[in-house]
Amino acid sequence: MKGAKEFWNKSAPRYAKSRVRDERVYQQKLAITQEYFQPDSSILEFGCGTGSTAITHAPYVKHIMATDISDKMLDIAQQKAKEAGVENVSFQQGSLDSLELNVESFDAILGLNVLHLLEDVDAAIARVYEVLKPGGVFVSSTALVDEINVFWRLLIPLMQMLGLAPYVSRFGKQELVVKLINAGFSVDREWQPSKGAVFIVAKK
Repeated sequence: MKGAKEFWNKSAPRYAKSRVRDERVYQQKLAITQEYFQPDSSILEFGCGTGSTAITHAPYVKHIMATDISDKMLDIAQQKAKEAGVENVSFQQGSLDSLELNVESFDAILGLNVLHLLEDVDAAIARVYEVLKPGGVFVSSTALVDEINVFWRLLIPLMQMLGLAPYVSRFGKQELVVKLINAGFSVDREWQPSKGAVFIVAKK
C-alpha cells in the first residue's frame, strides 16, 4: 500500500493534466452509470483520482463519498470540486479495507480504472458487495491486462522496475465476470469498448 501511495502521489500532477483517452467512450460510460442513479442515491467511489467523475455525477445524486489512497490526488480533487461549486462530494483518503464503511450503506459503488491496480481483487469485490445495499450496483471500468497487446504485457515489468508503472493484476474479462458472480453479483450490463478494457454494471 505504501509503495502504491507514493507512486500515485508522485504521479498526481501529471495525471491531473492528462486528457481522457476516448471522450466518446467516457461520455457513454457516464450516461450508462447515471441511469442507475436517483436524486436520493448515496454513492461511493473508490480510487477516485483527481475527482473528475465524482464531480460530474454529483448533480444526479444526494451524496458521493470519493476515496483514494493518494492524498496528493485528493488535494487536486478537493480544489476542483471547490472551483466547480460542488458541495455534495466528500473526499476521504484510504482504501476499501482501511476505511470505516457501514454494511449495506450505498446505493451504488464506482470502481473505475482501479480493479486491475489492486493486489487482492477478490477481497475488494467482496467488500464492495458487503457495503452495497440490496439491489445496489457496482459499476466498474477495468483494464484487462491479460488481453492487451503482448508488447505492453512484456513492457510492464520493465516499467515497474524503473518506477514508471504501478502494480497490476493480470486477468481477462471472463475471469473478472467469474469473480463478480462468485461474490454474489449478477451482471446487469457488460460493454467492451476495446479488447483491453471492459465496463460492467453488476447488481447485488
